[in-house]
Amino acid sequence: MEKSRWEKRLQWVPNFLVFVRLGIVFLFYALLVGRGSYLPDWVHPSWWDYFSALLFVIASITDFFDGYIARRFNTITPLGEILDPLADKLLTLGALLGLLYLHRADPWAVLIILAREFIITGLRVEMVRLGLSVKASWSGKVKTVSQMIAIGFLLMDWWGGEILLWIAVFFTLYSGVEYFKTYYRAVTGGGDGKGGGE
Repeated sequence: MEKSRWEKRLQWVPNFLVFVRLGIVFLFYALLVGRGSYLPDWVHPSWWDYFSALLFVIASITDFFDGYIARRFNTITPLGEILDPLADKLLTLGALLGLLYLHRADPWAVLIILAREFIITGLRVEMVRLGLSVKASWSGKVKTVSQMIAIGFLLMDWWGGEILLWIAVFFTLYSGVEYFKTYYRAVTGGGDGKGGGE
């Protein structure tokens, strides 16, 4: 079915939001690791935490809206299916490496999450190449939310951030296993390949 006029007009919006998110990622990371160089003496360090957390929230909001617009107006593109998760992974990478630099995140938890994210990103690219669905399942959405909450707590240096990070590790690994199961069923003819793990 031919796309409506509104669908054609909105087709560029999701990918534009992805590029906005990529720009925020680099600013966000610079604020985390460069605060010793940029922070004036009269600014309390907690305000640096607030601003970093605000940028992270803004980036996360763009993630929600680019996905919503793409699905709502049927403007999902192969480029978007690759760029969107890559932007998400860079945001997560920047946040976790920055928190690691600030000694607020467990190195093993960071290693597990980042290793899983890169492996699944490569698998997603392969699934797109094969024409398989790479839509996120409920486990992938729970994983993303749990990571965002944990990172938010750690950015604000609140109690419980480390506990939430390990909870995120659990959902990260669980959704990764679900993703491999979906891929295996798809390539062996045991399923339709829908409902990956993001």
